Amino acid sequence: MSGYEGVLVSDPRLQGQFTQVELRTLKSKFSALNPQSGRVTVLDLPPLLVKLKGINGIYTENEVRTQLEDSYPDVTHEIDFESFLREYLGFQGRASGKGTGYKRASSILRQSTTTHFHVISESEKQSYIKHINDHLSEDPFLKNYLPIDPDTSQLFDLAKDGVLLCKLINLAVPGTIDERAINTKKSLNPWERNENHTLCLNSAKAIGCTVVNIGTQDLVEGRRHLVMGLISQIIKIQLLADLDLKKTPQLVELVDDNQDVEELMHLPPDKVLLKWMNFQLKKAGYEKEVTNFSTDLKDGEAYAHLLNVLAPEHSTTTTLETKDPTQRAKLIVEQAEKLDCQKYISPKDIVEGSTNLNLTFVAQIFQHRNGLTAEVDTEKISLTNVLDDDTETSREERCFRLWINSLGISTYVNNLFDDVKQGWVLLEALDKVSPGSVNWKHATKPPIKMPFKKVENCNQVIDIGKNLNFSLVNVAGNDIVQGNKKLIIAFLWQLMRFTMLQLLKNLRSFSQGKEITDAIILDWANKKVKSSGKSSQMDSFKDKSLSNGLFFLELLSAVEPRVVDWSVVTKGENDEDKKMNASYIISVARKLGCSIFLLPEDIVEVNQKMILTLTASIMYWSLQKKPGQLAALEENEDASPSAVEEDSIDTVEASEAQEEDQPREE
Repeated sequence: MSGYEGVLVSDPRLQGQFTQVELRTLKSKFSALNPQSGRVTVLDLPPLLVKLKGINGIYTENEVRTQLEDSYPDVTHEIDFESFLREYLGFQGRASGKGTGYKRASSILRQSTTTHFHVISESEKQSYIKHINDHLSEDPFLKNYLPIDPDTSQLFDLAKDGVLLCKLINLAVPGTIDERAINTKKSLNPWERNENHTLCLNSAKAIGCTVVNIGTQDLVEGRRHLVMGLISQIIKIQLLADLDLKKTPQLVELVDDNQDVEELMHLPPDKVLLKWMNFQLKKAGYEKEVTNFSTDLKDGEAYAHLLNVLAPEHSTTTTLETKDPTQRAKLIVEQAEKLDCQKYISPKDIVEGSTNLNLTFVAQIFQHRNGLTAEVDTEKISLTNVLDDDTETSREERCFRLWINSLGISTYVNNLFDDVKQGWVLLEALDKVSPGSVNWKHATKPPIKMPFKKVENCNQVIDIGKNLNFSLVNVAGNDIVQGNKKLIIAFLWQLMRFTMLQLLKNLRSFSQGKEITDAIILDWANKKVKSSGKSSQMDSFKDKSLSNGLFFLELLSAVEPRVVDWSVVTKGENDEDKKMNASYIISVARKLGCSIFLLPEDIVEVNQKMILTLTASIMYWSLQKKPGQLAALEENEDASPSAVEEDSIDTVEASEAQEEDQPREE
């Protein structure tokens, strides 16, 4: 199995835009711009950019220089490799509209960075604006800008400062963003605006949105199709939140036996919504099965039966007797309005089969009138505890699931322990993290009917892990197939840790240093805080004194002095104050640019794995801005005993997982 390490970039969006061959070529050309000092400035870029594919022959060197000066008034400003890649993509996108007869290279620019090639749905825009006007009209900041006029571009203008999107995220999943971290001045400077968008995108990932093809600049420029796509995802998460057995235990009524209950628990929310709809339609005597939110709903028959069975007080035969689909759709909307369920859809949307609007419409019907029995089968409900092995495992499942989805793999993970059993998801994640490591000729893509093919996939996962020096003694592919939760968590923790260390190692090239270890991360954090004049420190990643959050606030302030508002920080003397600080830490870190998936409880309870990911993410952000910092660590590579102990977190956890699960089922 190949142990090849490709060129990695921190932004999954950038990683997904280029092949490894392209990244290696571009990295080589970028590094050659100033081989003596290794310091590349904006002034160095024009001669290189005009020679690159997609720009060559479209722009002159002077034109490139002029456009760069608009973004960077100081042409002596140092620029890093990732910023260079973003500029390259930006010029390619603009070149596609400027040049004549130019064919865009799909291998490099897989999605246009302009709005020229994208058309948004006016129906969707109007529906989402109604949602925003209804739900955020009383917000202390946004009430000065609402209601939004759906017939104008006001939505996209308002989205440009990032506040609206942050507020929408908190509406979908309350508490995701600590609002003390949002910049809410009436007039924001470019730095503050970029902070809001960075906070928005990192928080969107943390609630399950796919943002691989969206960057902060896209939001600053108000690119309509990307803003709409993000808003659509956020609103869907809000509307589908109750399609979960924990929040709506009455959903067990949809299934007959214990096995079906377990399957129901692992279905994604939209599939649960379809199952619920068919359950109600069966009661109404409707014999067709609805399999999607588009073509199956176009004729309106399913809606007519659904509303009749859910709201018998408004039941009518007129809707079904009407032959014209448009007229029937109009009657459906009028009937739904009596339940306050019409704001997301118009008759035209039903007839045209708008997937997004039909889904939100059905979800809204479920919220207002689900038609489920108030009392539930206690025996069935007890089975839902399968999901609650323990609080820490549940939080870690969430963390790793969201992290895998943030990598931009083609498979969306809804339930971590179920979705990795076939091995394919893990192979996709490994290929993103360690490009070239997967032998796809020996992998089988789901659906997989033959069990031994699942084992083959998972065996390759274990082999790659061993090549990456993961601690996997006595671990086999069959452990993953059988859903051994502790071993799956242990493997994914090592994979996440490997990714972080690789990113830091890539930055290490600025100082030709040694491998990054947990001990070096710990040492860097302590020295960074000390250099800012503070005296606090952490002895290890499980140091209980970290629970009050003050060390991390001092660390964040040390890497960017202006980012922490100390007037809102508590002393962390009780549980409530500790949680407030922890919430603020996470939002401030995301605001800087850290892509993290932990929860406030992970800081308060000092979950050592999550503490390490937080520290490493802050370190990575800081070193991107000032790579020379690492040179100071080279004289102190020998770590303290506590730090060395932390370096074996993954080894200890993997062995403990094996011991706890012995004897394993063969």
